[in-house]
Amino acid sequence: MAPIKMLIINPNTTQSMTDSLRAPIEALDYNHTEYTYYTSPSTPGGIPSINSPHDAALSTTHSIPTLLPLLPRTDAVLVACYSPHPLVHALQSHTRTPKPIFGIFEASIHAAVQLLQQGEQFGIVSTGDVWKAVLGDAVRDVVLGREVAGRCFSGVETCGLDAGELHGHGEVEKRVKDAARRLVEGGEEGGRLGVVVLGCAGMVGMEAWVRSVVGEGVRVVDGVKAGVGVLQGLVRGGF
Repeated sequence: MAPIKMLIINPNTTQSMTDSLRAPIEALDYNHTEYTYYTSPSTPGGIPSINSPHDAALSTTHSIPTLLPLLPRTDAVLVACYSPHPLVHALQSHTRTPKPIFGIFEASIHAAVQLLQQGEQFGIVSTGDVWKAVLGDAVRDVVLGREVAGRCFSGVETCGLDAGELHGHGEVEKRVKDAARRLVEGGEEGGRLGVVVLGCAGMVGMEAWVRSVVGEGVRVVDGVKAGVGVLQGLVRGGF
């Protein structure tokens, strides 16, 4: 079997954020896989931290020229920014040979839904307050639809920090735990929290913080790991 060549994209210009993805991805220990890690160029117009849909759109325009030459040499692509990122569709539209191209946002939602048991709901812990409405609307209107989301989605809680502050701000752990605690306390009527999704690529490795608040009975989904897993299954299955 030829190695699976997977492109992991960080569409912002912060190299340390890309570097933080390597260890958890490699620890998944998928065999016959070669990962290429991409960071958006640190040239004028680059976005160091994607803190709004506007930033996401700008990062797409900035990154596309240097990403397109990489597509023919990859079997699967993961956009590691937790948002309904326009780069996913932009790359799909430029791909001559069909191949799986996913964002960690979409992958994490599908993983969360698959983990839910009867009567359970999932919620998202994210970064800046702007993402509360953006992610909530995308779950309801784009990924799941309002009817399904109304049954299984409890909402989004944010920690009030941007992605660039997650590894350096003195109150990161407290704020992430507080957001997870609000998910537990504020679930939709008639449902209990069964899954918490980490709503930022920069939250990779923070599962233990969330689990200490929500309890061992609640599963915690990291979008980066979920995305790699989804792509592995699609490529290995020949889809």
